[in-house]
Amino acid sequence: MAAYAALLSLKHIIEQIQLHPRPPISLHQNQVDSLTDALNFLQDFLEGYSCSSSSKEAEDVLESRIAEAAHAAEDLIETRVVDQIVGGEKIRSSDFHQDLEKVIQDMGFIKKDVMEIKDNNIGIEDHLHINSSTLDGAGSSSSPSTRQNAMVGFDDLLIQVMDKLTGGQSNLQILPIVGMGGIGKTTLARNAYLKPLIKHHFDICAWVTISQNYNVQEILIKILLCISKAGSRETLSAKREDELGERIHKSLWGRRYLIVMDDIWSVEVWDRVQIFFPDNGKESRIMITTRLSDVALIGSRGLVMDFLDENKSWDLLCRCVFEKKIDCPVELEEIGKTIAKKCKGLPLSIVVIGGLLAKSKPAREHWEYISENINSIANLADNERCLKVLQLSYNQLPLYLKPCFLYMGVFPEDSDILVSWLLKLWVSEGFVKPISGKSLEVVSREYLDDLCDRNLILVRKRGSNGKLKFCNIHDLLREVCLREAEKEKFIYVTRPHNLYIPQGINTQRRISIHQSLSEKEYLHQVLQALQYVPLARSLIVESQGVLPPLNYFRLLRVLTVPDKYFYPDEENRQGITLEDVFQLVNLRFLAVASGRHQNPWRFPSSVYLLWNLQTLIVNCTIGVVAPSEIWKMTQLRHVEFDELDLPDPPLSGQDDEFVLSNLHTLRRIRNFKCGEEMLKRIPNIKKLQICYGEEIEGCISSYCLNNLGRLRKLESLHCSFLLENGLQWNDLLQNLILPNSLRKLTFLGAKLRWEDITTKIGSLPHLQVLKLEACNMIGTEWETVEGKFCDLRLLQIFKCSDLEWWTTDSSHFPRLEKLVLQYMGNLTEIPLCIGEIPTLQLIYLENCSDSAVVSAKTILEEQEDLDNVGLRVKVYLLPNNQLRSLASPNFEVETCNIL
Repeated sequence: MAAYAALLSLKHIIEQIQLHPRPPISLHQNQVDSLTDALNFLQDFLEGYSCSSSSKEAEDVLESRIAEAAHAAEDLIETRVVDQIVGGEKIRSSDFHQDLEKVIQDMGFIKKDVMEIKDNNIGIEDHLHINSSTLDGAGSSSSPSTRQNAMVGFDDLLIQVMDKLTGGQSNLQILPIVGMGGIGKTTLARNAYLKPLIKHHFDICAWVTISQNYNVQEILIKILLCISKAGSRETLSAKREDELGERIHKSLWGRRYLIVMDDIWSVEVWDRVQIFFPDNGKESRIMITTRLSDVALIGSRGLVMDFLDENKSWDLLCRCVFEKKIDCPVELEEIGKTIAKKCKGLPLSIVVIGGLLAKSKPAREHWEYISENINSIANLADNERCLKVLQLSYNQLPLYLKPCFLYMGVFPEDSDILVSWLLKLWVSEGFVKPISGKSLEVVSREYLDDLCDRNLILVRKRGSNGKLKFCNIHDLLREVCLREAEKEKFIYVTRPHNLYIPQGINTQRRISIHQSLSEKEYLHQVLQALQYVPLARSLIVESQGVLPPLNYFRLLRVLTVPDKYFYPDEENRQGITLEDVFQLVNLRFLAVASGRHQNPWRFPSSVYLLWNLQTLIVNCTIGVVAPSEIWKMTQLRHVEFDELDLPDPPLSGQDDEFVLSNLHTLRRIRNFKCGEEMLKRIPNIKKLQICYGEEIEGCISSYCLNNLGRLRKLESLHCSFLLENGLQWNDLLQNLILPNSLRKLTFLGAKLRWEDITTKIGSLPHLQVLKLEACNMIGTEWETVEGKFCDLRLLQIFKCSDLEWWTTDSSHFPRLEKLVLQYMGNLTEIPLCIGEIPTLQLIYLENCSDSAVVSAKTILEEQEDLDNVGLRVKVYLLPNNQLRSLASPNFEVETCNIL
């Protein structure tokens, strides 16, 4: 994995130098061609090579050689860039190219070795003369254990499984059970399979476990051995796949059968065997278990297994330790519940910890020790059972996903990870393989979706557009990340209760420090060690203490600096300054925070030294003024501030004209001028967040928003008006022209007419999300018409208090899924026809008029009478509101806060 990531990273840096309009260094074209050829060859080899014929030791040796050669070339190139821009111990161009030629030769030797391996179809260890020792692989069983494991917490799911197996349609049904490793899929399937009712209901039952490296002939033999007494393994092994399949088909024809295919890892295995299972109208069933969501699509209406809640986790732990909850000593109950909670609802973890506790003396001191070291103990107990089960999911990953997954270890335990931040980091680290016709952001999101479908990354929250907004990772899977990353020397992460500083930290390329370093001795050791990491490319800091000077990290690409370290200027300096940061000229991702200044903070022009900066995130309490040099930073992809004053671009003929064609995001630009010259410089912008205050300069017409229609690729626009006198902006908004590409639109504090919302905004063909927040709308009635809002999924209206009447029809919002109304005290009712929208899932009301709440209840009752069970209503009311009595299963009532 590390070798693949190193190759991809080196390819990125070469391409960025070659494509940059003003590259900091030049590379000889023949060297570029040689490097690119070797990189492409080795990358293709790693992506397609099967290590089944070679030992892990031999594979590691080859990958280590590849990674070291790629890193050597990268170090030479990026050190040369730093020396050229900021000075240092410069070497002559001839020496640089000579050193690079040596690395190219090393890659050539590796390529030659790999070609011999491929051409002769031999194992790596045969070529490298390495003695390999084979590891005994775990065999798969053709029948489940007759022991029914505890099914605490999944009783409802077991009932569902039994119902689906024994009831419903007469044709053949496929029942998928999907969830992450260790969630209890096999246990659930086994408990259903062994029920006497199932044995009585089906004429034939067969269980086969599918391994990651499946063999179709072996699968068919195992099924035959379950369903037929005729024939031994020896006689069956002599038959072809089609002969075995035909015998299965004949044995199952005319009979009601149940086949369980446990632990399927690919759709391909199903495609190979499904033709042998006849659909004979006998209510036969096939049950599959899988970790992969795409495999679960084999069937319909499958079961998704989720984590146990705290009560069920405690019940399962008690069953494992005491058999009954009442047997738990009172003095152990509190700490026991803490242990169960820390297992994060994963049954495998609870069972492993429970087994450990059952074998030890029930002493509070011992249980407290277990509680404080839950993850490390879970992975050590029972011959690392948890780790082995979860490691399978990592081993099965495609090579291009492995760096992205291991990178999840840099985030603190139990943290909710902002997806937009994560994807930017993946891109900046060079993990994302370019795909023709797709942006790196699109590819990285596809990577994330794939990892979620494999149940390795968990969905925490989706945004208003339905896309994943926050994610996280289970503690035990994070432990897999950290262990594998440490073994591959991919990331060094400081860990609580672990004072070990790895001996090879000086060669680490990614360092993450995010827990509180309360141990002063350990903090001193870390700071000392960080002075000797000249090859570090990433430094992600979320901790207490003091960082060493940044000049120790000359080659950094990724830097996050929290507020406690950062000082915007030299005055009262105790941490680092912008000038320190801007000496790190290879930065691609920079995120800083500062609340230590009172006046607008002017970025120094030296920001231009960051020749390859892609993401710039600045969180501060007051506005930042960008220098004009920002317009020359052609690699910028995302610029996000709390408040940024963006200067006018230099006029053509006065300065070199650079178009920021890579720029996708501009967040919180203050008093944004929508002039033609400005918009011409950001033609590919996709997300734009702008705000307007009183302190405008020059003629108001220069801020006119009608030019926004020129941004043909704009997908998300957030426009805020923080003005006391909104009258001067009337003409601006009335002349508003928006691009048809918009999918999400938010207005805050705007002064608009309801008819403009219908005619101008409703006409946007791709608009899916519309939010009107604290807008001074003109008029008390909103009347919509057919043919508008054709693709709108979410409508949110917040504090538009003048609205009293809403006249509409279900056909006016044909695809609406969520309606959110907040602090709409004068709105008399929600039109009853809203409930007739077939796609509507949720009506959300917060601090609205009582009559609006009553109308929502009426809408729900009408839909329930029509058997529309997909609609829910959620209402926030004041504590003493009598309408709280309207609560029902689909009409949820909560208490709201008083503003």
